[in-house]
Amino acid sequence: MIKEKFIESAKTLGVNFTNDMVEQFEYYYDKLVTYNEKVNLTAITEKEDVYIKHFLDSIISAPFLKENAKVCDIGAGAGFPSLPLKIVRPDLNVVMVDSLNKRIVFLEELIKELNLKNIKAVHNRAEDFAINNKEKFDVVVARAVASLNTLCEYCLPLIKVGGYFYAYKSGDILDELNNATNAISVLGGKLYEVKQLLLPNTSIARSLIIVVKHKKTPSQYPRTKNKPKLQPL
Repeated sequence: MIKEKFIESAKTLGVNFTNDMVEQFEYYYDKLVTYNEKVNLTAITEKEDVYIKHFLDSIISAPFLKENAKVCDIGAGAGFPSLPLKIVRPDLNVVMVDSLNKRIVFLEELIKELNLKNIKAVHNRAEDFAINNKEKFDVVVARAVASLNTLCEYCLPLIKVGGYFYAYKSGDILDELNNATNAISVLGGKLYEVKQLLLPNTSIARSLIIVVKHKKTPSQYPRTKNKPKLQPL
């Protein structure tokens, strides 16, 4: 019943599953809850909750990403949102970045066991990775990582001019958006759209903040020594 609801809800978002994709999500769930017993990956472990609050939530951007896009997930954690995106969009080229090596080990095992191609997990701090990979990606995604003004400094430097940043948010985002106005502008971005929706067949509200990169990020960004978090723009 959970799988059927998941498949139907995904269709509402414009995402259609193959049988292989359904099996990959099943394996992902089993691996997640088993691994979570030794490494803290998520507080959400009930099957229906994982399928809705993690898997379904992760794929809300899937219909909007251009074909064969180079995608970077900053603060990937247990793989959300990039690994579910990769499952439903096999054409994507994905790099997942996280600062905790235990999570990277989990992701590397999962990538291999799911037989996914053109996806890798990298152990690095967000700002260090951005310094060494400026303007290499078409799309950067981030979910449940930091406030938007901080996230912009981690993510916008990575994006090619003309590319997009997708920030997954929940709750009241108005103050967060207002606080990020300066950061978005300084880092070469422009607010493109805010998609607000309920996850299909639920009362769970989500927001997808979409920022377009319209000019190069100044060379001094991102700053080091945790300044994006301690002294956000």
